[in-house]
Amino acid sequence: MHRTPTRLRRALTVPALLALVVAAGACSSDGDQASGGDGRGEPREVTLMLNWTPNAQHAGIYAAEELGYYEDVGIDLEIVEPAATGVEPVVATGEAEFGIAQAESLLPARAAGVPVVSIATLLPHNDSSLMFLADAGIERPRDLEDHTYGGYGGSLETELINRLVECDGGDPSRVEFVEVGNVDYLTGMQRDRFDFAWVFNGWDALRADTVDGVDVETLPFIEYEDCIPDWYTPLLLTSEDTVADDPELVEDFLDATARGYALAISDPQQAADLLLAAAPELDRALGEASTDYHAERFAEEGAPWGVQEAQVWSDFGDFLVDAGLLEEALDTDAAFTDEFLPTDPAPSPASSTTP
Repeated sequence: MHRTPTRLRRALTVPALLALVVAAGACSSDGDQASGGDGRGEPREVTLMLNWTPNAQHAGIYAAEELGYYEDVGIDLEIVEPAATGVEPVVATGEAEFGIAQAESLLPARAAGVPVVSIATLLPHNDSSLMFLADAGIERPRDLEDHTYGGYGGSLETELINRLVECDGGDPSRVEFVEVGNVDYLTGMQRDRFDFAWVFNGWDALRADTVDGVDVETLPFIEYEDCIPDWYTPLLLTSEDTVADDPELVEDFLDATARGYALAISDPQQAADLLLAAAPELDRALGEASTDYHAERFAEEGAPWGVQEAQVWSDFGDFLVDAGLLEEALDTDAAFTDEFLPTDPAPSPASSTTP
């Protein structure tokens, strides 16, 4: 069974993040950053830590790497899979210059004193969904009553599902939660271990249809913004030190990355080929379908790739506080910056063949 980016990881608790950043700091060599460079001298050695194994959400990054866009701006990029300690502490301590994470882990990290900043979102809207078999008898959130959710047992999962059900007039107490961890959710549902799971629509739901030929349905989070907030996942982050000490590196990295996502938007087949060349362990049918799916979702029409809205950050921060997932309100304006993003609008997507 291949590993898939099946779901968002639950937000770490504040004490857990504090422990992780202390541990990461202890493992740090001496906080050295990449060597300097301007694209004309020695390339700067830079590490990007992924949030999961390579997948179509990373298509622009692999396109930029395979086509030499990072090399063009004097960056010698190493892409690594996530550490057991999580991405934020590793980036904060300089072990990696950049990372991919999500707002539900970045905000608790900042609350714990981990100095990381979001510098771009890979997707302007959350692509998460609750997925279930088509014959599960679920058509709307209140239908989740008397069904079983399989997940990590995280408080964010519970809060989101409770709010969705209650907002639609249902009784959240009638939803059963079971902790199953990182399993093949489709198999779990087919074996009646649970009825629904939290997935990325453009990966697991697509895999069920495209690769496994299983009829599934979803409740996309983005269709219920009256009940739960939108938020940025996945996103690119760096440390506050890198922003302050080497803004040129941040700008160059994002310039090359934006070029990669422009390619992924305008030519998803080429982007899929480049992703699969870099990660040949991926299922080709899924890689191609998912890259095509994301092509029209990597940027808002007429807007630059990567931009973030203060209101989205603020609303999600308030949600975490209201839900008791953060102890107190944060300055969410300080949690992100669009300062280093290219300002040209992203290209129009190619005609998509994926719904």
